[in-house]
Amino acid sequence: MTSPNFRKINIAAYKPGKSFLKKRKNVIKLSANESALGMSSKALKILKSKKLKISKYPDGKANELRKQISIKFNCQFNKIICGSGSDEVIQMICQLFLRPRDEVIVPKFSFLMYRIYASIVGAKVVFSKENNFKVSTKDIIKKVNKKTKIVFIANPNNPTGTYLEKNELINLRKKLNKKILLVIDDAYDEYMKDKNYSSGLKIFKNKKNVFILRTFSKIYGLASLRVGWGYGDKKIIDALNKIKPPFNVNKIAQFCAIESLKDNKFISKSINHNLFWGKKIKSKLEKFNIFSNKVSGNFLLLNFDKCKLNANNVEKKLQKKGLILRETKTYGINNCLRLTIGNSFENKLFLKSMETIFKNV
Repeated sequence: MTSPNFRKINIAAYKPGKSFLKKRKNVIKLSANESALGMSSKALKILKSKKLKISKYPDGKANELRKQISIKFNCQFNKIICGSGSDEVIQMICQLFLRPRDEVIVPKFSFLMYRIYASIVGAKVVFSKENNFKVSTKDIIKKVNKKTKIVFIANPNNPTGTYLEKNELINLRKKLNKKILLVIDDAYDEYMKDKNYSSGLKIFKNKKNVFILRTFSKIYGLASLRVGWGYGDKKIIDALNKIKPPFNVNKIAQFCAIESLKDNKFISKSINHNLFWGKKIKSKLEKFNIFSNKVSGNFLLLNFDKCKLNANNVEKKLQKKGLILRETKTYGINNCLRLTIGNSFENKLFLKSMETIFKNV
């Protein structure tokens, strides 16, 4: 029996970080940049509630969630759209702005979904260079031509952990053609404490040619519920609402996200935990000649170029101890591993394991 013909899409599917190991029941997953402290107790109460009417559709426009977002981040309610993770918002942006043979610029080492969704709609993905794993705004400008429609930047960038300072982002927007949409992914913004850094949302809140992405999957710990949001010019938001799937953010996700936004104590605790352990891990690993980015998001890109063991070797040794880190060959980065900063127990076990591995090297 012959299958109906379908369009061939010449792209590699997204490859997530490993979450299990053969022959091991208990593993510690430090491969997906998930929250070290789980979720807010306020959100947890929602999951335990028996009053939720699951048989009824959720609010298709996520009005209450958008209201709380606008209050929390001091931005306009009608310029917000919610998605099933920020991934879905990226997908909708690509569907709205791109046609076959249009061009999209993404940094060489960047979140894979930018290139995947752009490729699906037939756009050409152009990779800009990075200097020491940091996005080069100069090379982005060099790559721009008449076909360029979107520039994607995650700041801080995943998987490198590097970031552009406020002035660098402002200068990039000034030098880009006004008709090019600059998309800034603020996924790890809450963790950032560098005085020279500023979120895309704060800098470009009133710009019509900048679109901001945010997520509840990282510091808020709602990765499984898949909820994110985008912020942009009202004309863009109105157009996105025309192509947005109905009821795309489920009711439980909306309620948990609303409660998460209210829990400032949990956010502060998560930030302090991340800074403390990020600096400690970075310092401890340097004695093995494993170097990484300055602490920015909730992860470190571990570089083994000056180390006696290579990344692949260390990855396998850690897996034997039940610890999973993210390989970076998928991103085109050799001899590195990406480490998610875990909870205190996980971090201590990781450091103890590294001590054991390098004890006789």
